[in-house]
Amino acid sequence: MIESLVVTVNNKKIEIPYGTTLLQLSKQFASDFHFPILLATVDGTFRELSYVISKDSTIEFFDLNSRIGNRTHIAGLTFLLYVAVKSLYGENENVIVQHSLDKGIYIETTFPINEEKVMAIESKMRQFVNMDLEIAKVSVERVSAIHYFENIGDLPKANIMKYNTNTFITLYRLGNYYNYFYQQMPTSTGLLEDFKLTYLNKKGFILQFPTIYSNNTITEYKHHPHMFQVFQECHEWAKLMHIENVADLNYVVSRGKIGDLIRMDETLQSNRLLNVAREIEKQKEDKKIILLAGPSSSGKTTTTMKLCMYLRSLGLNPKMISMDDYFVERIHTPKNAKGEPDYECFEAVDHQMLNEQVAALLAGKTVKAPVYNFIEGKKEFKKDLVLAKDDILLIEGIHALNPKVLVDIPSKNKYKIYLSALTELNLDNHNRFPTTDNRLLRRIVRDNRTRGYSVEETLEIWPNVRRGEEQYIFPYQDEADVTINTALIYELGVLKTYGEPLLYSVSEHSPYYEEARRLLNMLRLILPVASEAIPDDSIIREFIGGSCFHD
Repeated sequence: MIESLVVTVNNKKIEIPYGTTLLQLSKQFASDFHFPILLATVDGTFRELSYVISKDSTIEFFDLNSRIGNRTHIAGLTFLLYVAVKSLYGENENVIVQHSLDKGIYIETTFPINEEKVMAIESKMRQFVNMDLEIAKVSVERVSAIHYFENIGDLPKANIMKYNTNTFITLYRLGNYYNYFYQQMPTSTGLLEDFKLTYLNKKGFILQFPTIYSNNTITEYKHHPHMFQVFQECHEWAKLMHIENVADLNYVVSRGKIGDLIRMDETLQSNRLLNVAREIEKQKEDKKIILLAGPSSSGKTTTTMKLCMYLRSLGLNPKMISMDDYFVERIHTPKNAKGEPDYECFEAVDHQMLNEQVAALLAGKTVKAPVYNFIEGKKEFKKDLVLAKDDILLIEGIHALNPKVLVDIPSKNKYKIYLSALTELNLDNHNRFPTTDNRLLRRIVRDNRTRGYSVEETLEIWPNVRRGEEQYIFPYQDEADVTINTALIYELGVLKTYGEPLLYSVSEHSPYYEEARRLLNMLRLILPVASEAIPDDSIIREFIGGSCFHD
C-alpha cells in the first residue's frame, strides 16, 4: 500500500501522506499568497481544494489574484450572498445577478432594499465567513435537481438544466441550501473574506471584490450612468420579449420562432443607431468630429460603416480616418514592461500630427492624411483629405474618448460614441454569461475566419488585449455623449454554432484546454441558431462572415 507521495509545488518537491487533500497541502503555502488560496491545478487540470491527491503530481495554487481564482471567488460570493438573503428575508426572496458594473457586479433583489438592508446582508455574509462553513460538493441525478429547483421556485435554473444531458450533475451545499454553478467553488466560506456591498438603488446593489485590474484592492465604487442606463433599457426590452435568460432563448429556438426574434432585434439595433445619426444631424453646424471607441470585438467597424450610411441618408457626407494610421514610426514605439512593443499605449499614436491635421481640416484646409504601412512600420502619405460644408469626420480608435486626444479642438465640435457588446442574457439568476466572454467568442470566430488563427492563438493574446482595455478604454467610457450596446439578444446561439467546433480543437495537453472547456461548458446549454435569417448589415456578420461592409 502506498503511504506517501512526492508532489512538486512551485518547483519544489515535497513528500506528503497518501490521501492528502489540496486544502491540507495549501496551508503550507498560504504565506506565499496575498489572498486565501482558492483553487489548484493538478498536472494542468483545475481541481477544487477538496480534491484528494492520489498520485505523484505537479501542483499549482491560485488565489483570487488570477482569472480562474477570481471566477471561483465570485461564484463563492454569489452563493454566500444567496444564503445570507434567504436567512435574513425568507425562503421566498432571492437575488438576481445582473451584469458587471465598474469593478463589481450589479445584483438585484426580489424585494425593495435600502442602505440598512444592504448593510445587514453584508453583516450576515461576514458572520458566515467567520463561521468558516463548509461548501460541500454533491452529485445528484439531474431530474432530482430539476425537481428541487422547481419546488423552491427557481424556474430559470430548473429550465436551463433541462438542456443538460448528463445523468448526474454537481450541486453545492451551504448549510441547508443547494445551488448550481458553472464554475469551480471554494471549499468553505472562510476563504471569502474579501468583498464589499455598495447600495445603488431600491432594487439593487454592487457586489465588489479585488481584481487583477484594481491592484488587488476593492476600489471606491464609481457609477457609470450611461452604461447602467443602456443595460437597464436592454433588460426591459428583453422582458417585453419574454426572454430574460438563456432558457427563454432556447424556448424560442425550439419553437422555430428565432427568425422573428432576429428581425425584431436587428430592427431595434438599427433604430438605435439611426437615432444617434439624427442627433448628430441636428447638431451638424457644430459637431464636425465624431469619435468612436470601444473594447475588442465590440463591432466598431460595422457600427462605424452603418453610421456613415445613416448619416448620408440624412444629407451629410461622412469621411473616416482610423487612429491606427497615426501610429508613430515602429522604431519609436514605446516598450512595455517585458521590453516588447506596446501598440496599445497612448504614446504609440502620433497625437500631435492627428491634432494638427484635424485642426487644419476644421479650418477648411486640405491635408495629406497618412496610411500606416504595418509591414514597413511607418506612415505613408497617399491621400488628400478636406472637409466641405456638409462633410463630417469620423475617427475610430481605442484612445478616441481619452480627453488628451484632440486637446486643441473645442469640445463643441466633438461628438463621442462608446460601443460595447453588453450581453443581455444570463444563464440563470445566479450565473452570468459575462460580457467579456461574449466578446472573446466573437473574436475567436473572427480571428479564425479572417486571420486563420487557432483558438489557442486568440486565447494567448486575450489577456494582453484585456489589460489594454482596462488601462486605455474603460476609464474613459463616461466621456461619451452616447453609449451603444452592440450585443444582440440572440447572438449566443449563433456564436455557439460557429465557436463550439473551434473550441473542440483545443487539445487536452494545451495550456488553454481548461479555458476552452470552460467556454464549452456554458455553450453546451445554448441551442444553436442558424445564420440564414441574419441580415448582411448585422453586427454579428462582422464576426461570422457575410457582411455587406466586409469581406
